[in-house]
Amino acid sequence: MAFSSLSTAAANVNPNKSFEVTPAPSDSISSLSFSPKANHLIATSWDNQVRCWEIHSGSSQPKASISHDQPVLCSAWKDDGTTVFTGGCDKQVKMWPLLSGGQPTTVAMHDAPVKEVAWIPQMNLLVSGSWDKTVRYWDTRQAQPAHVQQLPEKCYAITVSYPLMVVGTSDRNLIVYNLQNPQMEFKRIQSPLKYQTRCLAAFPDQQGFLVGSIEGRVGVHHLDDSQQSKNFTFKCHREGPSGSEIYSVNSLNFHPVHHTFATAGSDGAFNFWDKDSKQRLKAFSRCPNPIPCGAFNADGSIYAYAVCYDWSKGAENNNPSTAKSYIYLHSTQESEVKGKPRVGTGRK
Repeated sequence: MAFSSLSTAAANVNPNKSFEVTPAPSDSISSLSFSPKANHLIATSWDNQVRCWEIHSGSSQPKASISHDQPVLCSAWKDDGTTVFTGGCDKQVKMWPLLSGGQPTTVAMHDAPVKEVAWIPQMNLLVSGSWDKTVRYWDTRQAQPAHVQQLPEKCYAITVSYPLMVVGTSDRNLIVYNLQNPQMEFKRIQSPLKYQTRCLAAFPDQQGFLVGSIEGRVGVHHLDDSQQSKNFTFKCHREGPSGSEIYSVNSLNFHPVHHTFATAGSDGAFNFWDKDSKQRLKAFSRCPNPIPCGAFNADGSIYAYAVCYDWSKGAENNNPSTAKSYIYLHSTQESEVKGKPRVGTGRK
């Protein structure tokens, strides 16, 4: 009996028939980041590792890896594609000159784990957000931060689309910054969602942002006061009768060309959406484990997503025999990611 149930589970591990990246990390995956210049994929994981693969059509080649002293939570590339920044539970950010084969060095320190990291090419600065209730800006050649910004609470999410930066903290605070004046809060708003913020994504045109919560819901928020009528929220990543099983939205990523977006959740599903016509473009089959993170490559032809246990149902639901972590690549079709007008509404 055990064997048949195992084989059934194995058959459904990859219901979307995506390409599997190997070898996979040995523990749950916390972030995925594609190089802006090449098909190099970074994954950070709870086994303290940062791994890089080179992705070719139909194959993945492990390129290099480094380790932290504790689990790694976040990653970001430098805009020239030469260097990777990673942060985590060892309270530091490492700079890894991956393309030159150099050794990683510590370029940022916090007083608690580093949850988010982003490179801002227009400022030539690194920004890191931590559970120590600060966002810190770093010139990577200097030991001390260029600026420390106090937050009202722990940093849970950061999104940057210069000059817009939005920081999500506990207590549902969303703090908006204009990076042309980073020492001042531009605006502080309460999340339009009633539950804890999990992820953020700035609109590519910098006019607003998406926010995802642990309660299977996404908010579409515009910054301009005159655009508030365009704000809306929608439910997603829910299952069961009338959506009674509610899962966290873990990842929000805009498509780099069409500016539609992907959501991924703890229900094991990912979806592509068009915020302008308010419709789902494509729903994919549920994987047997949560999707904690996703990422588009630079031209949007690949959507990478991780499938692994995210501990959202506690240690008692962690089954070591099925707790393998996977990284999959979905080749996007234009019909899935290109926005289209709503049919039958008369809207353009």
